[in-house]
Amino acid sequence: MSRSAHPAGPRHGDVLPEGHYVAPPADLNVLDPRVWSRTVARDADGVATVGGIPVTRLAEEFGTPAYFLDEDDFRARCRAWHDAFGGGADVFYAGKAFLSRAVVRWLYEEGLNLDVCSAGELSTALAAGMPAERIALHGNNKSTREIERAVEAGVGRIVLDSFQEIARVAHIAERLGRRQRVQIRVTVGVEAHTHEFIATAHEDQKFGIALADGQAAEAVRRVLKLDSLELAGIHSHIGSQIFDMAGFEVSARRVVQLLAEVRDEHGVELPEIDLGGGLGIAYTSEDDPREPHEIARSLASIVTRECEVAGLAVPRISVEPGRAVVGPTTFTLYEVGTLKELPGLRTYVSVDGGMSDNIRTALYDAEYSVSLVSRTSTAGPMLSRVVGKHCESGDIVVRDAFLPADLAPGDLLAVPATGAYCRSMASNYNHALRPPVVAVKNGEARVIMRRETEEDLLRLDVG
Repeated sequence: MSRSAHPAGPRHGDVLPEGHYVAPPADLNVLDPRVWSRTVARDADGVATVGGIPVTRLAEEFGTPAYFLDEDDFRARCRAWHDAFGGGADVFYAGKAFLSRAVVRWLYEEGLNLDVCSAGELSTALAAGMPAERIALHGNNKSTREIERAVEAGVGRIVLDSFQEIARVAHIAERLGRRQRVQIRVTVGVEAHTHEFIATAHEDQKFGIALADGQAAEAVRRVLKLDSLELAGIHSHIGSQIFDMAGFEVSARRVVQLLAEVRDEHGVELPEIDLGGGLGIAYTSEDDPREPHEIARSLASIVTRECEVAGLAVPRISVEPGRAVVGPTTFTLYEVGTLKELPGLRTYVSVDGGMSDNIRTALYDAEYSVSLVSRTSTAGPMLSRVVGKHCESGDIVVRDAFLPADLAPGDLLAVPATGAYCRSMASNYNHALRPPVVAVKNGEARVIMRRETEEDLLRLDVG
């Protein structure tokens, strides 16, 4: 949605303080299936349910704030991505979006591979039983120990991000007596239509080796000369929360051009290309993401066409959805604490969480939806800003939202589509306790990541 904001008792067509033109939704009680996980509904009493369990019961048992993950929805999305790409491509779940041992087991059971970018993520993957050959290691500054751990474990690929890393991985692999499969991450100069902080393929940023000035071609030369490295292919990632496939088309064309140059110079046709992830999800009713089968068909068509032009065999494609798998499966449940009405502006609704459990709004102006879920209401819409309890004016959960005018302390609010980059980026700011992640399925709920305790905080404080 565009920046939705409205004074209490808004009129259709009002202009907001920021100058935006909006109208309130027709029914504040409707839970839009585009932004909520698949088993979310309202029961006969108007209480939202997930997996058949009322959120009021979940709040009583697990407290708030808390993340509730719809396991059936997660598994269904894994299967949709796996089936869309079939046996001719590889789907690597981007663990940075959200990772736990339970999630790793679900990925394994549903046929997805796993992308990790730290020793902690690799350790979690291995501890949960993901075969090392189905793991890829990313990162722009992998430590020697991280590389050693990955090579020792036998990960299926390491994505090389710099000239220094080429030498570092080669040396470690040689010392360990291994021949490590690698890909080279290239920046292709594509400006993804997304926030600056999550655009990753323009040249002025920290990731990858630029195609410009022949740097990527030089990286290929160096890798091909090293006996301890096996160059499997080229990797490209253009950004995150992307809806337009045009950027992928330009990226694929430039990657295929590099493959053709490699063939012409070295007589080698590299067998793989990884086009990354970054496909967007619906955070609001105005977002319109593509389905996995549409994405798979589009990417396959783009790569096939470019390879035919270049006279190349079509390489095996990899993609790395993270947000697109886990994002829509989860909502964060909060309890309303205080309300402050600013006449002519909006009402500030303070909840018991905030930027410690969802930094995305403060970090890059992310937009979310929010709904009253502990009951329905016939009250009119009230322009609201949902904020947290932390000592920052930027501690905003949902910047502009319509909520019922009879909202009161003790009501439960839920913010959907918080499965990606919320728990994984959570913090202890103000010594907040990071919330639990609770998996819900078929009327049963179980904690897969427990709530932190004050004892956890004090245990780390050794002073």
